[in-house]
Amino acid sequence: MPSPPDAPHSVLDDESPRQPRSPAELFRVFNRLALQGFGGVLPIAQRELVERERWLTREQFVELLSVAQVLPGPNVVNLSLMFGDRAFGWRGGLAALGGMIAAPLLVVIALAALYTRFASHPVVAGALRGMGAVAAGLIFATGLKLIPALRRSALGLAPALACAAATFVAIGLLRVPLVAVLAVLGGGSCAWAWRRLAR
Repeated sequence: MPSPPDAPHSVLDDESPRQPRSPAELFRVFNRLALQGFGGVLPIAQRELVERERWLTREQFVELLSVAQVLPGPNVVNLSLMFGDRAFGWRGGLAALGGMIAAPLLVVIALAALYTRFASHPVVAGALRGMGAVAAGLIFATGLKLIPALRRSALGLAPALACAAATFVAIGLLRVPLVAVLAVLGGGSCAWAWRRLAR
């Protein structure tokens, strides 16, 4: 029996992703995605784009996210622009970006006004600390879910995991500046992948 239209799908059921039907659909999905993203949009983006809408495979999501992280600006905003542009050109890019920032912008303005008034309240401070822990957990869980996609990486699974571990140590423990990590580890992994693909 076929699944209902809005039911989440597993990418493993069908490796060929479907295409968005229109810029309006892009706006609607990215708006829904953004409004769910309290504490971090990245885990929601992976679930919506890969598992629910099936617009991207896990491998495609990882590739798009890799480019988005290298570019300046918020990762998921960069990802939305690139995906929208790929689907419908500049109209798709604007639709996806609009969906990402329109309604959340109003929510953020309202919350900022409330925070200014109640920031010193102990309950508010405790809630913000709790939200930070939840956001970190969501990002970690998303990383774990995307590990299977590394099997098809041009780097190979073992080098990709080693690069991920080295990045964690450099940024999380040694506090190496992000630009240096991108230049050394990012440049090195790109060169290694290029070499393997050229064989």
